[in-house]
Amino acid sequence: MMTAPTSADVSSLPRAGRFSGLSAKLSRHRKSLRAASLVAPLFLFLCVFFFYPIGSMLYRSVDNPEVREAFPTTLVALRGWGGNEVPGESAFAALVEDLKAPGDRALMGRAARRLNYELEGFRTLVFETRRSVRSAAEGPYKPLLIAADPRWGELSTWSAIARNNSSLTDYFLLTAVDLKRGEHQNIARVAKSQAIFLDIYSRTFLVSAQVAIICLLLGYPFAYLLAHLSTSVSNILMFFVLLPFWTALLARTTAWIVLLQREGLVNDTLRFLGITSEPLQLVFNRTGVLIAMTHVLLPFAILPLYSTMKSINPIYVRAAQSLGAKPSTAFWKIYFPQTRPGLAAAGLLVFILSVGYYVTPALVGGTQDQLISSFIALYTDTYLNWGQASALAAVLLVSVATLYSIYYKITGSTQMQLR
Repeated sequence: MMTAPTSADVSSLPRAGRFSGLSAKLSRHRKSLRAASLVAPLFLFLCVFFFYPIGSMLYRSVDNPEVREAFPTTLVALRGWGGNEVPGESAFAALVEDLKAPGDRALMGRAARRLNYELEGFRTLVFETRRSVRSAAEGPYKPLLIAADPRWGELSTWSAIARNNSSLTDYFLLTAVDLKRGEHQNIARVAKSQAIFLDIYSRTFLVSAQVAIICLLLGYPFAYLLAHLSTSVSNILMFFVLLPFWTALLARTTAWIVLLQREGLVNDTLRFLGITSEPLQLVFNRTGVLIAMTHVLLPFAILPLYSTMKSINPIYVRAAQSLGAKPSTAFWKIYFPQTRPGLAAAGLLVFILSVGYYVTPALVGGTQDQLISSFIALYTDTYLNWGQASALAAVLLVSVATLYSIYYKITGSTQMQLR
């Protein structure tokens, strides 16, 4: 029976043996440092150009500095306010002090715009009150401000200010899912006429799922041909698969507008063949969006499927047929299960790319076919409401991550691996 070596045994080892062990450890340490130095530039690149922008975007969805910076005295006066009645003279005096302060006009404008998101007309109220109090005499200010504008006598006005007594806010995130906070800080649904974002998210995921399914139905047989034809023929077909990548996305989308219009080539061909007697509405609706997005994203479905099919050994299908299985049975029982990893990867890739598409739905779709990306761009470029745009993007990110985790569990981890 063998026993573990004692410390005396180790000390009795030749010095060369001890030095060789130390040298092996140093060699492994140097290799680890070398590998880390090679990975460090990529990690730094991801931190600067991927993780930091995403983190900054997520933070903007809860960042709330404007009101705290423009109305510091008013917020201090409202800390003990219960919200059940209009605050007292001290709050009105603090408001006048903030409005009279010789601060940055742009800062006051940002704060007024931020409050205007929660209560329409707040921006006008702030600047009109600011002009009126500059020449106002000493207090009491409460009757003076209420007489100047009755809105200062409403709970909703002061509740909007009091809700922003924190550097963080959930206003934008709640708005992104059609929720809001009431005067007593309770969370409730917005009015039905204002509830738009949940419908837009549903539309986005529905269109993305439809595009993914169409791409899989069209891409599977094409990938099968690529994998089983001769090398020379498959190379020619692969050239046509990759050809769209050499054309600008905007050019491809614009081309579909020309082809699908009422007097375009597609309608002319359908009427020439006698399939239709009148031109069909194929553009600026859901049909045009599905056609154009499928054309753009079809290569992303074909390539993962082709990669999986090319790695399948044809001997399994031939063995099944030699044992008496029909070609259709051999395909569905032997070949198709081996292509599931490619189907899972292709479907997920096309779906995720579709969720974030902006140019194609914006140009080819109608007003009822715009996806969430169009509204993110609208709040960023037109309304300059970065908080709301960031909140919409954050909800989209969480939704996609949740759907991915569900998809991963349904398909299984082995189905998500390309061979």
